[in-house]
Amino acid sequence: MAALVRFGNRSALQLVLASHKSWSVNRTIKTSPKKDDTTVAVPAPVTKEDFANPNPKNWVSYGFDYKSEKNDRNATRSSFFFGLTLCIVWGTFIWAYLPDTLMRDWAQREGYLELRRREEAGADLVSPNYVDPASIILPSDDDLGDTEIII
Repeated sequence: MAALVRFGNRSALQLVLASHKSWSVNRTIKTSPKKDDTTVAVPAPVTKEDFANPNPKNWVSYGFDYKSEKNDRNATRSSFFFGLTLCIVWGTFIWAYLPDTLMRDWAQREGYLELRRREEAGADLVSPNYVDPASIILPSDDDLGDTEIII
């Protein structure tokens, strides 16, 4: 989602050039040759303009807009709202309460109804002649020979 908003605001070439510019920055640590000298840092006076700064100095973008903090925050909040609340939460809720498309509940209900019908009729719960015995072809004793039959 962030990539879509980002590409909407900038072209791909500008993004590549902006990221390439940050690669060439050389960061080094410098130390003073005099290790015993210390200085006192004097803080700058605080003014009203420091508190009314529209672009704070330490603002870190979420990746949606690099120039405006307000647009960045709004895009972040809206993408999380649509992504999490609508898609995941409501999507899971709707998926959980969809009708039974595989008919698993129907088969179980039908089985209970058939068992109740057979109990009321006094018949066997499972018929011993479920398959017609005349349609089953068994091998003769000569065909079986020495084969052990385990029942």
